[in-house]
Amino acid sequence: MTSVSSVSGADTTSLPRPEYPRPQFVRPDWLCLNGSWQFETDPGDSGLERGLCERELMSRITVPFCPESALSGIGETDFLEAVWYRREFTVPPEWAGRRALLHFQAVDHDTTVWVNGREVARHRGGFTPFTADLHGVAEPGTRAVVVVRARDTRHGPQARGKQATWYGNTGCHYTRTTGIWQSVWAEPVPHTHLRRPRVTPDLAGAAFHLEVPLSANRRGQHLVAELRDADGVVCSARTRADLDLTPRLTLAVPPDRVRPWSPSDPHLYDLRLELRDGDNEVVDAFDSYAGLRSVSVDGTSLRLNGEAFFQRLVLDQGYYPDGVMTAPDDGALVRDIELGLAAGFNGARLHQKVFEERYLYHADRLGYLLWGEFGDWGAKVEGPRTDLQRPDASFVAEWLEAVARDYSHPSVVGWCPLNETHQVLHDRLTGLDDVTTAMFLATKAADGTRPVIDASGYAHRVPFTDVYDSHLYEQDPARFAAAMAPLAEGRPYTNTEEDGTAWSVAYRGQPYFCSEFGGIRWNPDRTSSDDSWGYGEAPRDEEEFYTRFEGLTGALLADPLMFGYCYTQLTDVHQEQNGLYTFHRGRKLDVARLRAAQLRPAASESKDA
Repeated sequence: MTSVSSVSGADTTSLPRPEYPRPQFVRPDWLCLNGSWQFETDPGDSGLERGLCERELMSRITVPFCPESALSGIGETDFLEAVWYRREFTVPPEWAGRRALLHFQAVDHDTTVWVNGREVARHRGGFTPFTADLHGVAEPGTRAVVVVRARDTRHGPQARGKQATWYGNTGCHYTRTTGIWQSVWAEPVPHTHLRRPRVTPDLAGAAFHLEVPLSANRRGQHLVAELRDADGVVCSARTRADLDLTPRLTLAVPPDRVRPWSPSDPHLYDLRLELRDGDNEVVDAFDSYAGLRSVSVDGTSLRLNGEAFFQRLVLDQGYYPDGVMTAPDDGALVRDIELGLAAGFNGARLHQKVFEERYLYHADRLGYLLWGEFGDWGAKVEGPRTDLQRPDASFVAEWLEAVARDYSHPSVVGWCPLNETHQVLHDRLTGLDDVTTAMFLATKAADGTRPVIDASGYAHRVPFTDVYDSHLYEQDPARFAAAMAPLAEGRPYTNTEEDGTAWSVAYRGQPYFCSEFGGIRWNPDRTSSDDSWGYGEAPRDEEEFYTRFEGLTGALLADPLMFGYCYTQLTDVHQEQNGLYTFHRGRKLDVARLRAAQLRPAASESKDA
């Protein structure tokens, strides 16, 4: 597979996070806009009235790190209701004849962008990318003055993930992220150009199905797609691009070149798409890649490439001591996957955060399974227990942006739009019921190739959800196994109110797994410190940790109806010291023993064999 790490239109060696931000949709010309920006906080959100859009700002910040982080140079962890950014750059003159697009990979949470005094973009949602078209505002060879305002209130429903709405880090809530926290960059595109494709693998048909949106249709234009591997061209396809706004192509892979993507062989084909005119001249082109694999359901089994495959997942929250939600460098993203693999996991549940695209790229090439999840925490409101959760339409809109962004990654094997929404089930439908159903149906409409959990753990409100799960942090392996045992009788463990009042609709025989367990509190220096948070009592010594870990994972590995599990968690996060590694990614435990405990045969795989 062609590397995308070195693609660049300028020298970026001195910039923070200089790597290409969009590895599945690569054009050769681009401009990294990370680095030093003007910055100013706006406590009363009155900056527009006070002229912050027109004047120089008072401070400096290092983009793409949020102002709460040390790496930003600001390190302000108090509430930031609104923040402003300003920076000038010259649109490269060699982009003449094309239009410049200004990309923001993620800005938290409610963003307005002005360029040269004109509003060019608005976006709500802190996890997904958006783009401003600078045509007619800043042409190649001219200066562009970019001003960004990001509002991030702590009041009312908002998809925040694990960001605390009170001042300090407490329990499983952490330092907030405000404003720009992923890369900002620009690229030139022709006036008629290609947009992000959807690449659907078809293992049964030995093919890839491509949907390639266009900005417009022009007479005589056509699309050409080419698939390559290490031996050269595998296949190609061509279709007209002047009839359909989203042309479709199928790349049929010859039998002798079929190589399924899997954790044991994460093979990726190189993919190139070109938009050509009537004279067969290239109008626009980009490079990508694709993995040929399938995900299917057979009774209670989730299958990868038609085979039972036990998913040994770890909960990964993607926080860093110096960058908060932003990895300090690209190597840190790779390191987190390598830590999971070293401990015996074959994938991760990306918890309460939409991870950077480059993390998914590394998971694709390293063979690491992922469940994509939305950072939906923030919907809880004060009120009766019959109406505690009130996610709004912005949750659905942003989640669909995330699914569209990540659709083509072979490492993603499932979707989880909501997590631990807890509300008693009663005879009146609420906003939670409506939004849960909307997010489930919207996900299925956007992607019919992957299973979807309506809500992980707690309030399953969709009877026909593809997957059913629960969260259980019982620390005694025998009691844990006993709680899971009724799955054999069609009565799996479900999360409920303390008095047993149901949160979820009844289980209907779907594939089932325990998607959060463990969370064993362990700090080798302070095993019972009050400022260490985790589940249950800390083990008395390291040997007791291994006994507990082996017992809990063993109970799930031994269950022939369990298709996988997700252990909490990969690393410590601030005061939450229940990770298998420290917050700084240092050693806490004997990784070889953790790996050996997990690589015992799983009953569901043995039953299938």
